[in-house]
Order: sequence, then C-alpha cells, then structure tokens
Amino acid sequence: MPPPLLKLADQAAYQQHFVAKYCAGPLMTHDGIPVFFKRHAFYHAFFDTVVHKDDTFSTVRAERMDWIEATLTDPQTQRLQGYLAKTKTHDPARRVELRHQNFIVVLIMGMKQDGSLKAEFLTCYAVNNNRLPKVQQAPAWNRQDCENVLRKG
Repeated sequence: MPPPLLKLADQAAYQQHFVAKYCAGPLMTHDGIPVFFKRHAFYHAFFDTVVHKDDTFSTVRAERMDWIEATLTDPQTQRLQGYLAKTKTHDPARRVELRHQNFIVVLIMGMKQDGSLKAEFLTCYAVNNNRLPKVQQAPAWNRQDCENVLRKG
C-alpha cells in the first residue's frame, strides 16, 4: 500500500518539502545504498513537458513525492536496469525501482572512493499502463553487474 498522496498548497510548498525531506542528506535504500538528491532534480521529477522540457508543474506527480522513500526502502520493490534511449540498450548503472501503483524511481548509480555503491536520484513518475509491460521486460538490476560496469567506466 503506497503512502497517502501529499496535499500541499502550491509548487513552492512541494519544493520546500522535497528539499527538507530529501536534500538534507542521503536516503538509504533497503539494501544499504545511499541515494543523494540534488535540489534541481525537483524540476525534472515534478514537471511535465508540454512545449519545452520540464515546463509545467505537475501536482499529480508532486502528490506522490513521499512515495520515493517508500519505494527505495521497500525490499519488495522490483529493481530493473534503466533504459538508455540514445543507445537503445539497458544500463546496469541505472536502477529503476517499480512499486506502488506503477510508480517508478530512477537512480543513476556510481561508486564512492571506497568502492562502495552510491546513487543519485534522477526522477520519478507513475508509468502509463500501456508502457508498464515494456518497463517490466527490462533485465533485473544486479549489484555485481552494476559494480562491474562502473569499474570499467
């Protein structure tokens, strides 16, 4: 069961919530990977493209903001490799987390200086039911494959 939808007054309130909840420090995934959030990710995650990239605030997307933490910390979340449209390939260094009513969180994986994994939040959204089967066909995300790709990097 996903968390309740977040109902705030306006874009500024949602942005303040995002910064306070996610940008203060890393969020640990259920499998111990710290996820870092940058302030500018708010615009990619909670805006829709109408004319120009990320140009219209989406309350529908922002209401699911608290689902990010619920998805990343839930061991039952399906973890898949991300798809790179440019190369038309799946990338073990991108992690797509699918949970709660077709909600996905996309992470870009990296390595800390000590060789352990870290991640950066890229975006999140509810997958259209027409696209869901395609998303679910992606290869499963695997820590070892990710580490191997990053080491070769």
